Amino acid sequence: MSKLEIYADIWCPFAYVGVIAALAERKGAESPQPLLIRSWPLELVNGQGLDPTTTKTHVDELRDQVAQDLFRGFQIESFPTSTLPALALVAAAYEDDLVQGEAISIELRTMFFEEGRDISDDQVLVHLARRFDLDPDARLDNERVLVDWHEGQRRGVMGSPHFFCGDRDIFCPLLEIEKDEHGHLNVARNKERLDAFLARCFS
Repeated sequence: MSKLEIYADIWCPFAYVGVIAALAERKGAESPQPLLIRSWPLELVNGQGLDPTTTKTHVDELRDQVAQDLFRGFQIESFPTSTLPALALVAAAYEDDLVQGEAISIELRTMFFEEGRDISDDQVLVHLARRFDLDPDARLDNERVLVDWHEGQRRGVMGSPHFFCGDRDIFCPLLEIEKDEHGHLNVARNKERLDAFLARCFS
């Protein structure tokens, strides 16, 4: 069984759908391993943070077309100003324990996409760090995030999410995305492609 690594950003809705699908697929594994969800900080990759309005449009398109059970509490009013502190907290958690790292990574995504909470709010992150017995100051240290980012660049990460398993990798394996002449996204699930990739990781 190979370790599944996913390079992704927390506020990326496409990555959220992919991560949730991977978790669902893992339930059938005989000896499930924690997901290693590594930092792919889009605000550094793109030189700016995600646009709230554009992200809301993508959330709406995903929910309407392929993810009717997700994004129930998404609130554009609570859109983070940055995900770097949250990513730093996740990276610190993974350094201590893979299970804890996965748990806090999923918790932050749930808070943002399902509960409408601002995951860049300092009080939110401090409270979360203490709940997971982490040093709250870990949110202030971007070094672990930069290490993931540069390692992802070296490995050829194309975007969020990019899956790695052993010597294989694939960008956004669950979703097929096309843009129409009006700039709207047409999205479809390709569960067969995801299943084929994950079979080696989870068997």
